[in-house]
Amino acid sequence: MAARHAIDRAVIATDLARAQSEFHRLLARAERHGAWDQRTNGTHWTNEQLLFHMVFGYMVVQRLLILVKIMSRLPDRISRGFAAALNAASRPFHVINYYGSCAAARVYNRRRMGAKMDRVAAALKRKLSRESDEMLHRGMPFPTRWDPFFKDYMTLEDIYCYPGQHFDFHKRQLAIGSCD
Repeated sequence: MAARHAIDRAVIATDLARAQSEFHRLLARAERHGAWDQRTNGTHWTNEQLLFHMVFGYMVVQRLLILVKIMSRLPDRISRGFAAALNAASRPFHVINYYGSCAAARVYNRRRMGAKMDRVAAALKRKLSRESDEMLHRGMPFPTRWDPFFKDYMTLEDIYCYPGQHFDFHKRQLAIGSCD
């Protein structure tokens, strides 16, 4: 069995705090530039919809943590089969992901998404602080067609790191004025 690396929870927690703080700066910039309804770069979403989608990445992680904890205890063939089934359903997933973010941005709109990001980031930091190293090393196969940052096999540690990658990728697609 390969030696396990040490998990630095502080690095993960710092990244959660960074994204949370940066998200509030992005919201303020969108407000200053009146850029909520402007189309983003490389997506069909508006800035407001994409900003929600960025928060949604953190919301999804809350559910993925539960999924990995359950699936990592099952026989490998079951979790591999589950990942394969999800990969097979990637086309409808992308449609639902797009329209779901469009609709959800109406609920978690510019006035509510900052507070939602704060609550979700705080919850993830609390959960992270309570995870054992053993649990953070547990993992499962993942549907790589669902997201460019999903790997064939992801540990709970990888899941905690995922939303920052997703956030940074989509941040570059926002069209909300200069970096002031």
